[in-house]
Amino acid sequence: MTGTLFRWMLREEWRLHSHLFGGGRFAAFPIAITVLTGAGTWLLGLTGTAPEAVASGLVALVGFVGLQVGTIGLVGRDALRDVLGDTTLLVFSARTLPISWRRLLATFLLKDVCYYAGFVLTPAVVGYGVVAVAEGTALLPLVRLWVAVVAAFAFGASLSLALVALAGRSRVALLGVLAVGAAAVSGGFVDIVAYTPYALYVGGTLESVVRSLLPTALLAVLGVTLFEPVENGSSGRHRRADGLFTGVSDPLTRRPLLSVARSSGSVGKVVFSMGVLFAVTALLLDRITAATGIEPQPGIAFGTLLGLGAFTTYSWVTQFDAPREYLRFPVDYESVFAGTLRAYLVLSLSTAAAYLAVASLWYPVAQLAVGLFVVPGVAVYVFGVSAYLTGLAPNELLFDTALFACFGAALAVLAVPLLVAALVVSIAPSFAVVVAVALSAIAGVIGWWLTGRAGPRWERRFRTV
Repeated sequence: MTGTLFRWMLREEWRLHSHLFGGGRFAAFPIAITVLTGAGTWLLGLTGTAPEAVASGLVALVGFVGLQVGTIGLVGRDALRDVLGDTTLLVFSARTLPISWRRLLATFLLKDVCYYAGFVLTPAVVGYGVVAVAEGTALLPLVRLWVAVVAAFAFGASLSLALVALAGRSRVALLGVLAVGAAAVSGGFVDIVAYTPYALYVGGTLESVVRSLLPTALLAVLGVTLFEPVENGSSGRHRRADGLFTGVSDPLTRRPLLSVARSSGSVGKVVFSMGVLFAVTALLLDRITAATGIEPQPGIAFGTLLGLGAFTTYSWVTQFDAPREYLRFPVDYESVFAGTLRAYLVLSLSTAAAYLAVASLWYPVAQLAVGLFVVPGVAVYVFGVSAYLTGLAPNELLFDTALFACFGAALAVLAVPLLVAALVVSIAPSFAVVVAVALSAIAGVIGWWLTGRAGPRWERRFRTV
């Protein structure tokens, strides 16, 4: 029974993605992943970054992807229904099939690991491997990297599911666990990296393998055991959400804010998704310093990656929009995108500022203050690129291979020089900071311009199709 369910879930996943994202074009998505990863590895190599450091970053970023995939409990059926209509996925069919909810969820988690390992993770390792081998890296470390990358995805998905499950049972317990974990890590009592799949990549001993994989298994069991599907309690959630943005009078700004607040997970999913990126950035800064002795500028690094991570916020504020529905109303799309931008900035900038404040516990405030000037420009740029390329349906269009390549290239044009500035700050600190702030300001102007162009572009397209 479980084997049959697993095969049908794999088939369902493929059909879902190929239907939403363009059939044959989506089949070419692994090629785009390979090319982008290889290009990124080569470009980072030009800055003096060793292949081992890039591999470490790849493991961390894949863990972040796993954390995002594991937020099925935050997305819930409301977002799926908006995208797919009245469609029930197998993972939500416990009431109609003679299968327990826990078996469905465990099979779904295993399916995700296998599906993404074949479709995304392996192409990423291949793209890195082509460049790394050309620079003298042996094949055995690449095999170990592939295992670590797949394990990192499973770790991220399991951790996310466990946290969501714990939050569903008791938010007080969740806050307690997070507080204890943060205190243990910040106090130096626990080397948390030693208990993640990254240790599998750098260690290779039997002890490191067991130590790095056991937490993943425990988290998966905990998540599957504790998780409860979210039932329809929308009326109470709506009442609580309506009180969050009472001061917002513009309807085109208030609507996306309320859509996020009323949906499963409320604004907490914005905080969670950016918090994951914040944690990954902190880990990368620590690993880069440990591996190379270089101390990156934390304000530039956090500002850049939190700004780029605001794309998830763009997905949240547009997830309930049917792009053509605005044709029925006496409003132009330029105003729609302007209102959505305001809602996006309210959520993303406030969350980013809060995480920069948290980072001040470990980094000098003066250095982190640079991030306050970097985040807005990067966030507006991400919004402008997303709005111009994908309109109000980013999740449906970004898996179009050609479009994804354009989107990735547009972000890389900004991200690479900013991250280089963060790395070379020890050589020319003042110059690096001035360049980073100037680049983010220019990017913000470009993003603002693209946002203004997005409205007329998509209005013409919707009216002619």
